[in-house]
Amino acid sequence: MSDPTLERHFKGHRETVTSVDLSCNMKQIATGSMDSCVMIWNMKPQMRAYRFDGHKDAVTSVQFSPSGHLVASASRDKTVRLWVPSMKAESTAFRAHTATVRSVNFSGDGQTLVTASDDKTIKVWTVHRQKFLFSLNQHINWVRCAKFSPDDRLIVSSSDDKTIKLWDKNSRECIHSFCEHAGYANHVAFHPSGTCIAAASTDNSVKVWDIRSHKMLQHYQVHSGVVTSLSFHPAGNFLITAANDSTMKILDLVEGKLLYTLHGHQGPVTCVAFSRTGEYFASGGSDEQVMVWKSNFDCEECSDGVRLQHKTTSSIKTPPTSSTSQANLNSQPSALHSQASEPSEHLNGHDSHTAAHAQSSNGSSSSSHSRATHSHTYRHPSSASSSTQQTKSKALPQDPQRVQAQSQASDGGVPAGLASTLEHIIGQLDILTQTVSILEQRLTLTEDKLKECLENQMEIGLHLQRREEA
Repeated sequence: MSDPTLERHFKGHRETVTSVDLSCNMKQIATGSMDSCVMIWNMKPQMRAYRFDGHKDAVTSVQFSPSGHLVASASRDKTVRLWVPSMKAESTAFRAHTATVRSVNFSGDGQTLVTASDDKTIKVWTVHRQKFLFSLNQHINWVRCAKFSPDDRLIVSSSDDKTIKLWDKNSRECIHSFCEHAGYANHVAFHPSGTCIAAASTDNSVKVWDIRSHKMLQHYQVHSGVVTSLSFHPAGNFLITAANDSTMKILDLVEGKLLYTLHGHQGPVTCVAFSRTGEYFASGGSDEQVMVWKSNFDCEECSDGVRLQHKTTSSIKTPPTSSTSQANLNSQPSALHSQASEPSEHLNGHDSHTAAHAQSSNGSSSSSHSRATHSHTYRHPSSASSSTQQTKSKALPQDPQRVQAQSQASDGGVPAGLASTLEHIIGQLDILTQTVSILEQRLTLTEDKLKECLENQMEIGLHLQRREEA
């Protein structure tokens, strides 16, 4: 596995970047900011970015629909907006909550949205008509984040009341409350298998829980600041975290250890997200910058979807720097310490203030908390010279249905041409339904104006009648 490399960086927001997401085809990146704008960045260098002005206060969360033809944004102005990510910047807005909306998330089928708010509620909506479906009300403080499970049957939410709640979408009941964090969880996400959740906390830690046994599987204390965001690699083997200590960390969930520490942002890193394939990830920070990184993970999932191969790579350019990391995996105490070496080449093609350096760190499980000491050096994105070591091990629990689906897909499944055509049709339907929604809003406005004109006309008529009678 080669080190992650910085591919692109974008600057255009005027304040802290609060949220980032990558479209399914990796052609666009959506970001939200404290400057009240949603921006759509194009990965092709010759294409300009789109700035969407519509929200009246800070944008707290953005996400592409699964098809990539819509972008949802949540804001401190208490609304959620749905945008068509093109030059026209068409959008529909709806008053979602009675306080700041902290997060917005599409269901896997793209038909519903879940929103979380400072009004202490989680709400579920239909996408195309923005119709309110139901509310989940058991939190007793601000709700920071809410996400659908991969199969859309569950919702996970995190709140300032120091709980993480698991909800059944159909029964609308709280199945379980996790109360492990000393602080509260800023961000929460489902593992791609749907069997685990991870939470980023204000107590500087990251925890992974099994949602079936309700037991904590892993506990990482690798950051020295509040953990603001996290994202699972689609293969389920890696977790990337962002924190106020100005770093991102890549965690190996199979080995239960810290793999890389990434530096690039000047100041707190506020958001991070893997692309749908896991080939790239993007980050945003208080330095108003958006960075796109190439993962360079060499993951090969076997047909049973359980075993995996990954390579641990380090380029030897400078004297090795000792770096130890300890994590708790399934509460089995064992300690291993190893050394990691760092490449030292200056990052080329980017301003020095956005230069990124990736640091490889190998450690292993221990019953105590985790600490890592790092030395920071710059590295060229295309640095080669590496020594590799292959390991095989068992991944986190995976959903048997998902495994079966993967093996069916590999046996044949839907032809690529047909899949592409269907995806295009779904995309066009998304745009059509969004356009109809916009037309409906305009029609309602026209009807209101017409009604107002008729009422004014009647008033004038009555006034003239009275004058004639007088």
